[in-house]
Amino acid sequence: MQQHTVQTPYVVGDVHLYSAEIDGGLVLFDTGPPTPDGEACLINEVDLKRLKYVCITHCHVDHYGLANYILQKSDAEILIPRSDAVKFQRHPDRMKQMGEILAGYGFGEGFALQLRESFEKNKVFPANPERFRIVEEAEELSALGITYLPCPGHSQSDMVYLLEDSAITGDILLRNIFQAPLLDINLETFSGRFRNYDVYCNSIFNLVKLRGLQIRPGHRTSVNSVDDALVFYVRTLLERAVQLLPFRGETVDRIIHQLFKGRLTDPFFVYLKVSEIVFMLDFLENPTLLKASLEQIGLFDQVCELYETIF
Repeated sequence: MQQHTVQTPYVVGDVHLYSAEIDGGLVLFDTGPPTPDGEACLINEVDLKRLKYVCITHCHVDHYGLANYILQKSDAEILIPRSDAVKFQRHPDRMKQMGEILAGYGFGEGFALQLRESFEKNKVFPANPERFRIVEEAEELSALGITYLPCPGHSQSDMVYLLEDSAITGDILLRNIFQAPLLDINLETFSGRFRNYDVYCNSIFNLVKLRGLQIRPGHRTSVNSVDDALVFYVRTLLERAVQLLPFRGETVDRIIHQLFKGRLTDPFFVYLKVSEIVFMLDFLENPTLLKASLEQIGLFDQVCELYETIF
């Protein structure tokens, strides 16, 4: 398997995509961002004429943004998670309900409008893929030796792809990065928000199945081990959740105002921080859910002292 690295204009930095030779053809995992650097990487490092499949870990711009470019340059099939297909098909409804969710956290209609404008300015949503199939319906993947594990948490659609001794993990396993669990509506019901914290605690059981495999992350150069990545993520969650204890019971917009004293002004970055705070408030509301997951996989002892300082 070959790693391809692309510089991005986003705060997360470089992104990695991966290619593998399978049965005389080429399979690509993620596309890179819709930038000149991203296009140059595909042209110079990937034989697009031989490309058969593109498997997307999740539809965030740096991971699927060149899907249409690949469709123009090759005969490859684009495979995306089912939740992302729903997100594409019902984008206007999703944005409307996102505004309603934000209103429940104390943000007015004006902020929702500014956020949509910021999404456009930051090109958060590139054009939808003109043609795609659903990963969960692509029966031929198993014949190619590719399996997948749904591991939602960072987004609703996070998918880990397994090929031989490698696990392509997108943004769900990263080294020393707390990947913000993004606030969104529930794409299955279109009623209320998606509860990232609850599903992350469940995804832990799939992530530990990757122990002993070569982790191929979406960012940073490597991951030492699954356990190290999980412990770093949980420790960061605990350390940041402590800061919210004095503000429990207040609206999220008020919490942000008190924490940042007006220094956080860009609606997109406010949205990222809202996402993180909601995730941590869910944890503070039901901490035993995470504790039970960590106990079952044998990692709670590594964070128990910090956990007990909170509770």
